[in-house]
Amino acid sequence: MAKKDIAVGDNSLSLADIGLAYTKATRLYDKSSLDEKGNLIPFSDQLAIATHYIHLRDTDFADTYLERGQQYVNLWTSNKANATLGSVGEFDASQLYLFKDVFDVPFPSPNKPKFTFIDLFAGIGGFRLALQNLGGRCVYSSEWDAQAQKTYFANYGEVPFGDITLERTKDFVPNNFDILCGGFPCQAFSLAGKRRGFEETRGTLFFDVAEILRRKQPKAFFLENVKGLMIHDKGRTLQTILNTLDEVGYVVPDPKIVNAMYFGVPQHRERVYIVGFRKDLGINKEDFSYPEQKDVKKHFIDVREEKPVASKYYLSNQYVKTLVAHKERHAAKGNGFGYEIISDDGVANAIVVGGMGRERNLVIDKRQTDLTPTTRIKGEYNTDGIRRMTPREWARLQGFPDKFKIVVADASAYKQFGNSVAVPAIQATAEQLLKTLSKKNVL
Repeated sequence: MAKKDIAVGDNSLSLADIGLAYTKATRLYDKSSLDEKGNLIPFSDQLAIATHYIHLRDTDFADTYLERGQQYVNLWTSNKANATLGSVGEFDASQLYLFKDVFDVPFPSPNKPKFTFIDLFAGIGGFRLALQNLGGRCVYSSEWDAQAQKTYFANYGEVPFGDITLERTKDFVPNNFDILCGGFPCQAFSLAGKRRGFEETRGTLFFDVAEILRRKQPKAFFLENVKGLMIHDKGRTLQTILNTLDEVGYVVPDPKIVNAMYFGVPQHRERVYIVGFRKDLGINKEDFSYPEQKDVKKHFIDVREEKPVASKYYLSNQYVKTLVAHKERHAAKGNGFGYEIISDDGVANAIVVGGMGRERNLVIDKRQTDLTPTTRIKGEYNTDGIRRMTPREWARLQGFPDKFKIVVADASAYKQFGNSVAVPAIQATAEQLLKTLSKKNVL
C-alpha cells in the first residue's frame, strides 16, 4: 500500500485509516511487526506502541517505546509499506505530525505535568481525565475491549495496550511513574490456602495489578471496585487484597465506599476506593483522609439533553406494558425489582451494563412531539413521554464533559459509560492522595 492510498485531507495520515487498511489484509508490516518468537504483533498493540511513543517522545519515558515506535511510524508513512520484512530506512521526526488524529483530541496531556501515572483497565479513560485535570500525565494505558480502545483514542489520541495478563503487555509498562490507577474487575478469589496473600491472587486480574506494583514500585496507587467487594466472601476477599498490597510494599489506609452523588453528579453510585503509599516514603495510614462527602447539588434536570431527543429513545406501548407486568409480579412477591422513573429533580440510580441499567433510569420527557418510529418496534411509542436516558446523559451522569467524543453505537456507549468510573469522585479522591504525597515532599 502506498502512502497516497492512506492519505486524508491536508496530506495528513489517519491511524484509523491505517488500521482499516491493515484489517483488509494489506501487507502493511515489516520485521518490526514481529515479536521475539517471529509471531505477528497484533496491530492494536502496534498502534499502542506508536501512539505512546508519539506522545512521550520528548520525555524520560520514551525509551520504553522508542525503537518499535519509530519503526512503525516510519513504516506507515513510507512508500515502502508494501514491502514485507524490508528495511524502512531513516526515521524522520517530522513524520509524527502527519498523524492528525493523534494530536487533534479534546483531552491532550498537560504540557508541564506535575506527576505521572498509568491507567490500567482504562475503559474510556475516567481515571485519566480526572488525573489530567489535576496536572498528571499518563505514561501507559491498558484496555482490552476494542470498542473502548476506539473511544479512548478519539479522546486522548492514544491507543491503550491490550490484555494486561500477557507478559508482552506488561513489558511496556515503564519505570519511575508516580501513581498506578485502575478500576480492576473483581473476580472470585480462591481462599483455600492459609497465607491469603500475593500467591493466592494468581488467576485473578488483581494479581496483574499487584505484580506491576511489585515490579515497578510507584509512589502510590488508586484502585476502584464495586462496593460489594467490602463484604464478598464475608470480607475475606478484601482481606486477601489488603494482605497482598502489604506484601508488595504498600501502606494502605482503610478502604472507603464513596458515593458519586456527593461530588457533583446526580447519580447514586457507591464504589469502594482503595489507595496506598509505598512504605519507604514514611506515610502512615492516618496521614491520608478521603474527601468529605457533602450535600447533593445536582439533579437529573441538570444533565438532561437541552433539546428534544430522537424518538428511538422512547419506549413502545408494548414494552411499557411488559415492564409494568414484570414489576407487579415482583411486588406481589415482596421484591422491589423492576423499572423506575427518575424525576427531573431526582437522582439517578447507578448506571450499569445491561438492560436493567437503563430500565432503572427511565425518565418522562414530553418535549418530543414527533414519535414516528425510526427503529423496529412492536406497536407505537408510548404517549406518556417515557424514555431511556441517552448516552450523552449517561456521560454527564459520570462527569464527562460534553466535548467528550462518543464515537461508537449506542449499545457500546451505554456499556462504556456504565463500566466507567465517576470522574468527579475520582478526582476529589486523587486530589487528597496528591496532597498526602506533597506533604511528605514526595512530589
